[in-house]
Amino acid sequence: MDSSLYIKPQRYQFTIFFMIVLVTLGRYSIPLGFSLKPYMIFLLLFIFIHLSSFYFQRLQSFEVAMLLFYFFYCYSGAFALHPESSLRIIFGITLYLTCYFIMKSILSYSNSKVIEKGISNAGIIFNAASLIFYILGVRSASVEMDSGRIIDYGVMVDRNYPRLIGLLEDPNFFVFYNTIFFAYYLCHQHNWKNRLGLILCIAANLLTLSRGGFVALVIMFAVYLVLNKPYKQMKILVGSVLSLSLLAYIVIVQLKFDMLGMINSRFEDFSTDGGSGRFELWGRAWSFFSDNMIFGIGAFNFSDYNLFRHNDTLTVHNTFLDILSESGLVGISFFLIFIFLIFIQLWKFNVHREKQYLFLTYIGFVIQMMFLSVIINDMFFVYLAILSTYLHSIQQEKYNKKQLETYPILKKLIS
Repeated sequence: MDSSLYIKPQRYQFTIFFMIVLVTLGRYSIPLGFSLKPYMIFLLLFIFIHLSSFYFQRLQSFEVAMLLFYFFYCYSGAFALHPESSLRIIFGITLYLTCYFIMKSILSYSNSKVIEKGISNAGIIFNAASLIFYILGVRSASVEMDSGRIIDYGVMVDRNYPRLIGLLEDPNFFVFYNTIFFAYYLCHQHNWKNRLGLILCIAANLLTLSRGGFVALVIMFAVYLVLNKPYKQMKILVGSVLSLSLLAYIVIVQLKFDMLGMINSRFEDFSTDGGSGRFELWGRAWSFFSDNMIFGIGAFNFSDYNLFRHNDTLTVHNTFLDILSESGLVGISFFLIFIFLIFIQLWKFNVHREKQYLFLTYIGFVIQMMFLSVIINDMFFVYLAILSTYLHSIQQEKYNKKQLETYPILKKLIS
């Protein structure tokens, strides 16, 4: 393992926790054609003050593929009919990648326990604050269920459904941000803090009424059961049922909030609303791709094309089709290689056994990419930085062991 992880295992403990908390404040940003967010300002100030301590880790294979994908995605903007949109996303990608490498530098000076403690504490604050904001929003006089789309505190009223958005701007993205916290708490139920975190996480996710999010969380839970021993599986299943039953009793009986009815109604609406219009958007994305198959219509140009042809500015709500339509076969090829290499490295380094929460988070992210457009996303980059740092520590440890094993042989040969 990297020597720095042994020498200074507690370094940047508060910094890591604070950084993750700031990432969850997605709603609070400065619009500059792209969103300048609190954690970005923090990281840029941090590296300005601590420039001499910046450490550039060797790139993992998935990171090389990631950089190649972003290069060709941005390059597709050269062929765009709306270059100003492509220019905005290029600036945004540059800023995100800069922050990504600063994150990696900070994480490289600490160990897994410190990073995971930061995840645990930040997740509780994120979910607790979001639930408080949701309650304040529901109780607010300005929120009326028969109104159009209204956002107040931590609630969004969407087609008469009071959906939790918490500290973010969108209920569907809330589940995406919460994925790493859900996976971590699920895999670390050994103390009361993480069990509390899991209950808060489940409650917040359910209140988003995100159908794609529900599917992802159920699949993550199923994969987790498969990866563990039968006795532990039964223990987890029984504990989960009891926890959910208690939560349902408090919410439905004591608070008189028909959460189960709203969830059921949301899934019944799926057959009539076409997945909130997603099927139609996916068809438009395929149509744009069919007209520009090699390099696509240009980076971040889907909304402009959609506005011109269909008079709305909605996004694709599918990362793969978004990339396919905007950067064509070239872009989607590099993106699929990038996603596939993450899986290969997770499996190669036995992450699905040693750090199950990282493996489950990957599963949850990929599933939700089918329902969301996340070409760049703050929490996804946090995940990649944590994963890259962990893999680097394993590689360094293996290298050090190999050196120790070969040293006696070399010494004998020299003598």
